[in-house]
Amino acid sequence: MAVAVAAAVCWLLVRGEMRGRIADSITHLRPPAQQVGFALWDCAGHGRKEGPRPDWDPSGRSWQVVTADGSVCVASGSALVTPTARERAMAVSGGAPVLRDAVTTDGTSVLVYTFRYEPRPGGPPKDAAQFAEPPLPEGPVTVSVFRSTAEMDKTLDILALVFGSVCVLGVLGAAVAGLWLARTALRPVERLTRAVEHVARTEDLSVTIPVEGEDEIARLSRSFNTMTAALSSSQERQRRLVADAGHELRTPLTSLRTNIDLLLRSENTGRAIEPSAKRRLLANVKEQFEEMSSLIGDLLELSRKAENGELSSGIDLHEVAASAVERARRRGPGLRFDVGLEPWQVHGDARGLQRAAVNVLDNAVKFSPPGGLVTVRLTGGVLTVRDEGPGIPEDELPHVFERFWRSPSARSLPGSGLGLAIVAQAVRDAGGRVTIENAPGGGTLATVELPGTPPLA
Repeated sequence: MAVAVAAAVCWLLVRGEMRGRIADSITHLRPPAQQVGFALWDCAGHGRKEGPRPDWDPSGRSWQVVTADGSVCVASGSALVTPTARERAMAVSGGAPVLRDAVTTDGTSVLVYTFRYEPRPGGPPKDAAQFAEPPLPEGPVTVSVFRSTAEMDKTLDILALVFGSVCVLGVLGAAVAGLWLARTALRPVERLTRAVEHVARTEDLSVTIPVEGEDEIARLSRSFNTMTAALSSSQERQRRLVADAGHELRTPLTSLRTNIDLLLRSENTGRAIEPSAKRRLLANVKEQFEEMSSLIGDLLELSRKAENGELSSGIDLHEVAASAVERARRRGPGLRFDVGLEPWQVHGDARGLQRAAVNVLDNAVKFSPPGGLVTVRLTGGVLTVRDEGPGIPEDELPHVFERFWRSPSARSLPGSGLGLAIVAQAVRDAGGRVTIENAPGGGTLATVELPGTPPLA
């Protein structure tokens, strides 16, 4: 459409320019009175006596005279243009000049300019000696000056053919180029569509899309690859969590089943179990139930997303740490605590950060020797907890935040191996970082860094 409109506008502009030049060549033209006199003399039926009659043929322009009685007097060698009623009446009643298109009697297309003309009164032209009397008629006449537009029409026809060819070629070229560009631009989208359909159909999150360039499609492809990688990682963590949870639950369930089978067998056979053995058996069942309850609670806490929890933009971390210290004091009555907490506010999941602080303190209490010192500091958003326990072997430090991982030396102690995993997730959701390392001089040092600000005074 753009090519066609441009071609049409160009053609119209050229036509207007050419027509304007032809119009200028005839609208500013006034035939000499002598020539009008000759035309009227011829029109009256008088012939020449001798010698050539002066003719007026200015650059291919022709003209004719229409008298008041409607007679048309044509200049020598000129074709006739049939006047309109308005042009016939112009000699009598006057009126504004007329510019129009017309066709001569010999079929030539012309542009006609018609105006009212006042001839010199008084008789024949200057060389009237060459003509017989009577004198010329007096009064105004109508003069029509016209010029052929055949050359203009021919030029416009050639121009129309050229523009038409260019238009057709331009449209075809634009269509081919547009199709090529569209296919090139949409090829990455097609790959992305196939990948999405494949994932939706097979749930295979290992699909990646080749990324080329830096445009929006490339950014979308990278985002899709990042999304599928995150989903695949989440799916893998979920599978591992389910497998590890099943493995961890198998042990207490087996122990519970064995103990309950012993109690049922005693009741069914009538062979009573010794009271002390029965008490130990029931105590073991209770411990297994408590271990299962703790494990299930840890699993629920670990699988809970931060966005589903209670979010807050002004959590007082020093109060959270102080509450965790008080709980740790109750769980380790024989331990000493050195606490120094500076005010600090953070943004995150309040429940998750409380559980993280409690788990870090619980680990310090669990591994501290009787009468040991637990040092707790909060300065500038960095919470450190140091104990005087045996520490962690260097080869085991990279695994402390893994789910269900427990040090061989700590497997006899109560726990599910999920405590530090919960700490890592809560701190990560709050935009922080947590590390555990062996402290200089012995013991373990846990460091939790959380972004935030000091509370307003």
